[in-house]
Amino acid sequence: MLKPVFTIILVSCLINTANAVQLLGNVETSRLPTAEKNISDVISRYQALDDGLAHKLGSKKNEVDATQLAARQGHRLWQQAVRDVQSGHADDRPLYWARLAMLNNLNTSHANFKMADWQQSILLSAVEKASRGFSDIQYGNDVQIKIFLTGFDPFFLDTDITQSNPSGLVALALDGWRFEVNGKIAQIETAMIPVRFEDFDQGLIESLLSPIYRDPNTKLVFTVSMGRSDFDIERFPGRNRSAAAFDNQNVLTGGTKTAPVAPKLNGQDFVGPEFVEFSLPVAAMQVEDGQWKVNDNHTVTTLARGEFSSTSLNELQNETSVEGSGGGYLSNEISYRAIVLQQKFNSHAKVGHIHTPRVKGYDADTEQAIVEQVRTMVMQAAASL
Repeated sequence: MLKPVFTIILVSCLINTANAVQLLGNVETSRLPTAEKNISDVISRYQALDDGLAHKLGSKKNEVDATQLAARQGHRLWQQAVRDVQSGHADDRPLYWARLAMLNNLNTSHANFKMADWQQSILLSAVEKASRGFSDIQYGNDVQIKIFLTGFDPFFLDTDITQSNPSGLVALALDGWRFEVNGKIAQIETAMIPVRFEDFDQGLIESLLSPIYRDPNTKLVFTVSMGRSDFDIERFPGRNRSAAAFDNQNVLTGGTKTAPVAPKLNGQDFVGPEFVEFSLPVAAMQVEDGQWKVNDNHTVTTLARGEFSSTSLNELQNETSVEGSGGGYLSNEISYRAIVLQQKFNSHAKVGHIHTPRVKGYDADTEQAIVEQVRTMVMQAAASL
């Protein structure tokens, strides 16, 4: 189900404006020429929306009109990607690359007035926020079970520029989807998360999820990312970063297996327990007739004990986290932050992380099968409430 286009005025953005300036000429946009050589059909799929922003910006005479235009074009890009996927084109990559092309074009497009750096930053943030679905979270008035789900951008693109991310496809495929369960109307709303440590450190996840948790009708929150060979529902997310893996800006976590580091939140070390536990109805989600096994993953790594399967959260009370069940990268961290925030709001929502099976490059049939199994898992979770 697609939602109508609406006008957005962005003055305060979820993505830090200083961070937005860095989006121009950065590592992510620098990959565009390589992508154009290797996956030109993916890059050009939403070209008209990118050209539309550049063409129309020249007619704007003040920052308010320019910001509205940027937000509107970003929102149109998100809706086009949702429409495309839900019409049968099972590919998350065009959204990612079109967003980067749109941001890159803002560097060479000029409005009909002189913009300061901070004004340019707001335009960039408007495109970022709207094209990730952040401004498109709208539940019907008749919805009794509100479900929120996040996916991630493609990543490790220097290894394979063709790489897709099934979690992003899941988010696009399920956005706005409504179904009836136990006589109640349920609806899923989704958003796409950047694979960038700095955005997490600036409080992106907390800003996005706070209004979700304030709504008492939010019953389920799923964070989703690409993982291992099967589905894993990650029972014990950990606080610290330790993966020797770059983000999409080629920034490392700063932590290692022997010296894990805490993430940041608004300039300070993130304050929270070393481990938390999911609250998803895992037994209901373990689809018996799906293509892949669904694991309730208890595996963690601590400084003192190394890797082991924890039997309870109490067993982890005095440990220092190296890896949560979801690892030591952003997939673990989004789950950790989502659970900590849910507890702070005292929300009754059931929250946790789904790791999908991994795909190499892009595989439409496999990824569509992943989407359908996640859809079933979500429906069964809703039915168990």
